[in-house]
Amino acid sequence: MKRNPLNRKHLLAVLGVVLVLALAFRVGGAAPGAEELPDQTASLQTEPTAQESPAEETQEAPEPEPEEESASETGLESRPGGTQGGMTAQEKEEAANQLAGGSSAPGQKGDREYSSLQGMPIDPATGKDPYGTQPVPEGKPVPVEPQEAEVTDEALTCTLTVRCDSILAHMDWLDPEKAELVPADGVLFPTATVTFYEGESVFHVLQREMKKAGIHLEFTNTPIYNSAYIEGIGNLYEYDCGELSGWMYQVNGWFPNYGCSRYPLQAGDDIQWVYTCDLGLDVGGRAAA
Repeated sequence: MKRNPLNRKHLLAVLGVVLVLALAFRVGGAAPGAEELPDQTASLQTEPTAQESPAEETQEAPEPEPEEESASETGLESRPGGTQGGMTAQEKEEAANQLAGGSSAPGQKGDREYSSLQGMPIDPATGKDPYGTQPVPEGKPVPVEPQEAEVTDEALTCTLTVRCDSILAHMDWLDPEKAELVPADGVLFPTATVTFYEGESVFHVLQREMKKAGIHLEFTNTPIYNSAYIEGIGNLYEYDCGELSGWMYQVNGWFPNYGCSRYPLQAGDDIQWVYTCDLGLDVGGRAAA
């Protein structure tokens, strides 16, 4: 059988192409046109994947700083409403007790013993006398009931002052119709030496001297306290300068905790009637108020 020369030539051509390609691959290291791929081995070990996040240093959350205690305030500014008022009667009484610290409040055991020894009857059940009066501090005169006072004709002297200067600091609280009644210096009756008679009370002196000076005085008798209650002097009444305003009295710097009709005067006593706009806090008479 005779071989076909064309098939032989075709086979040789194919082998030649294969040899050329093999030689080119061996010399160039890659197929012609092929791009060298970057080596990613190192980056896969050092860079985080999409599912991993870089390691972060853990930081402890800072502890909250303790709140500093505000400095305790004293005086009228520390009360609710400040010096401008705005408190209820109960709030002002509580504030007054806090400011006073309770150190000067009457009614301690020693006061009860003192009052009893001086003739002030104290009910052990209530710690007060029949008119609801707490025992007076030791060294202060106990009350004398008006119906039991013995007035003699022995003339003695004391000093008397009537002032309302506390209103000057609270003119915005004052009833506008009463503004013209407040003296520029707040003094209705300047300090004067006056005469009284042994056995008389603070009320006797006030009533007599206001009549002599032509100054208005209005009072009412209160049986529950067995004393006169001063409602107005110089046409300035309680509540004219706020719901906690009114008249108070002091003798020798002390505000008695009982009515003026029960206070027995002694020669040389200094009596002052003062108008308070703030339940006694503005004139130093917290306990009595």
